[in-house]
Amino acid sequence: MSSLLIILLNPVLYYATAQQKEHSRPNIIFILVDDMGYGDVGVFYQNVRKQRNDRSEPWMSTPNLDKLAASGVMLTEHYCAAPVCAPSRASLLSGLSQGHANVRDNQFDKAIADNYTLGNVMQKAGYATAAIGKWGLQGEVTGEEPNWPAYPLKRGFDYFFGYVRHRDGHEHYPKEGLYREKKQVWENDKDIASLLDKCYTGDLWTAAAKRWIVRQHQKNKNIPFFLYLGFDTPHATLELPTQEYPAGGGLKGGMQWLDEPGHMITTALGKPDSWIHPDYINATWDDDKNAATPEVGWPDTYKRYATVVRRIDDQVGDLVQLLSDLGIDKNTMVVFTSDNGPSQESYLPKEYVSNQADFFNSFGPFDGIKRDVWEGGVRVPTIVTWPSRIKSSWKITTPSAFYDWLPTFANAAGLPAPAFSDGQTLLPLLKGDTTADTKRRVYVEYFVGGKTPGYADFAEVHRNRVRNQMQMLRIGDTVAVRYDIKSADDDFEIYDVMQDPQQKNNLALKNNMAGKQVWLKQTVIGMRRPDTSAPRPYDNELISPVGSDHQKNKVFIQWQYYKGNFPWLPAAGSVAVSKTGVSESLELTQLSAGDEGVVYYNGFLNVPVDGSYTFYAQIQGPFVMKIHEALLFNNDFGYEKNKGIQANILLKAGVHPFRIYYGRKSGSLQPVPDITWEITGSATRNDLKKIIEVKSN
Repeated sequence: MSSLLIILLNPVLYYATAQQKEHSRPNIIFILVDDMGYGDVGVFYQNVRKQRNDRSEPWMSTPNLDKLAASGVMLTEHYCAAPVCAPSRASLLSGLSQGHANVRDNQFDKAIADNYTLGNVMQKAGYATAAIGKWGLQGEVTGEEPNWPAYPLKRGFDYFFGYVRHRDGHEHYPKEGLYREKKQVWENDKDIASLLDKCYTGDLWTAAAKRWIVRQHQKNKNIPFFLYLGFDTPHATLELPTQEYPAGGGLKGGMQWLDEPGHMITTALGKPDSWIHPDYINATWDDDKNAATPEVGWPDTYKRYATVVRRIDDQVGDLVQLLSDLGIDKNTMVVFTSDNGPSQESYLPKEYVSNQADFFNSFGPFDGIKRDVWEGGVRVPTIVTWPSRIKSSWKITTPSAFYDWLPTFANAAGLPAPAFSDGQTLLPLLKGDTTADTKRRVYVEYFVGGKTPGYADFAEVHRNRVRNQMQMLRIGDTVAVRYDIKSADDDFEIYDVMQDPQQKNNLALKNNMAGKQVWLKQTVIGMRRPDTSAPRPYDNELISPVGSDHQKNKVFIQWQYYKGNFPWLPAAGSVAVSKTGVSESLELTQLSAGDEGVVYYNGFLNVPVDGSYTFYAQIQGPFVMKIHEALLFNNDFGYEKNKGIQANILLKAGVHPFRIYYGRKSGSLQPVPDITWEITGSATRNDLKKIIEVKSN
């Protein structure tokens, strides 16, 4: 717990230093593609295949993404939050792992929680915000469309243009509906799909994004913007564009919004689903691995796949050129990544070969694809540029995950990371501090039926593995994985993924790791909260205490006070503490009525017996409480004054670390949160101080 002691941030600007004053808040563009594998990007893997020049191993190219990586940083150990799109995107937007996010497993179109998102965090930071492309987190419509409870405009975005429903992203021509049915494309409160003749969605989202960026720049250059650009390609429909990508890119060239019904964007001409990139139209390969026999043409499916990936590459290059043309490239952070590993799904007509992820080895040097928690299913290609702050052409090998972006963007905007988030800011790493955050953890849990594919490129032990309940934890270079989990007692497979990226060498089979297994099983239980909509076989497991060493000295709670008017309860961070001390309880006589800010408590609970515990809190301000890493109370966003809240948690007898944050307003000695507990169902409620005994040393 001592490593978790908080130093919080100043209320207005996170980096209120001479260094920060040299730079204004950056514009931020987050580009999220759909089902693109780690191995699909040139600099991550395809260039290696090209250099090998093995004609039985075809390759494709991504010149613009390679150029982007050369101008910034590659996060080679970056993970999506789940191996399928809806929960992965929900964790990204909410800053929560799959142990805490409300959208889990295969809950497509479920409403993302009415809480902090990337959108409203950036709004509070003074940004103009937009979501363009695929959403899929809207919930069930109430009344007339677009009255979805979690429509993007209700979750922190000033502007929305795109597909609302998850299933709509399975069709890349919204009006024609070539392979599936016609779709709706919403611009704020209006469905404009009827105007979108021959509009290929990747081109459409790019044109809309460029139009929005230009408008924001023209409207007010002093207001930074945040753009969440969610592509629905190269997802498994694999429809082709109408024509080649327009030359030039940027302000005058590339994809343009023409605003002419029937011809809304530059490429809304010609024949939909017709154009194959010239690099691939006549591509051949050694299909039988026999150089003496003639090569054969690539199957049309893979000409399509390579064309769609190359199209994304063109679209990214177009956007980057626009930033340069507008003169805002130096102070714009661009993030490019994918929502999960590559897919073997195919919505193509029967005459096409079904898409398989092993033609290009889209999973890279790993095993696993979409819906796997092997590295190939959750390790995603990630590139970041911010020319004024990030040096060029280097790699970050520290593990990180999707839920790190919310605190990262908050910090980049000059504000602290919210306390509730499971993520940690990436800014120190991005700026070159390779020693930062060496104890980061990446956690994934997921359920789906079926089996992992039987690709010959996979290690034999990974072929045709039953999936069902799966779990993955990465700490440092070590990854622990469980498939087809039956109970909390199931052992983990353990791998050193830096030395063994394909996860062939299960260290749990070759070493005495009984103690490590116990620690892993205990650790994952303390990092999550059960969700009845996504049941797990370990939901009823009690969280283990931290050990007896903390019981040697019975001392007080350690507290810290941070003066300021924060937009949310800030998390572990950076600037000096205003006041600090120890206390026998949550009551602090050291603070006066004028002390406005945040109080943070760090201590331990001495739980008397094994059991289910119900905690109750009566609050008058924002309030967050964690036991271990489990988020017990998250009542910061939109809190209700004098609201009574409760939560259950399963604890073994012994000492358990807790952290409490609450906000104080100036002008009154408002009460601290009134926290009580009971053994669930006992009807005997006790004050929290009766189980508080020790603090962190």
